[in-house]
Amino acid sequence: MTSRVILTAIGNDRPGLTQALADAVYRTGGNWLESHLSHLGSHYVGSVLVDIDETSVPALEEAVRNVGASGLHVSIVPAVDEPAHSHTPGAPLTIELVGQDRPGIVREVSSALASLGVNIEDLMTMTENGAWSGERLFRAHARVSLPSGVSSDQVSAALEAISGEIMVDFSVG
Repeated sequence: MTSRVILTAIGNDRPGLTQALADAVYRTGGNWLESHLSHLGSHYVGSVLVDIDETSVPALEEAVRNVGASGLHVSIVPAVDEPAHSHTPGAPLTIELVGQDRPGIVREVSSALASLGVNIEDLMTMTENGAWSGERLFRAHARVSLPSGVSSDQVSAALEAISGEIMVDFSVG
């Protein structure tokens, strides 16, 4: 019987880390299903969803321990099957935000979305220097699901109420 596990990894970034994880998954008969891997604050940070035979999980644990010996800290946790989510998937919405960077933006955005019952399924954020002003800009890309009865107009109003400096763009799908 197969099971799904999530590998989480963090360590000093250098070439070959993704290959080391992929080798560990492959050698133990696992199937790499999806992942989020990035360079964040000079570190390699990531998560990988793996489908693997239950009897091979101990071998995968050993394989990632060997990867960890080179300075990459990897842990394994069981993944819960999709139907066990406590929320009902809603209408999909993609949100793009741009505004002047300041402390608390992610807290305010997540609070505004949570107050409407919106579920954040994927969130990517970054800061960059503005092209004309040189001021730090905050950018966010989120994939969310809207609960029944909540419209993109309501989400837009809630996000725009955070600050007059934040621009919000949506796409449905």
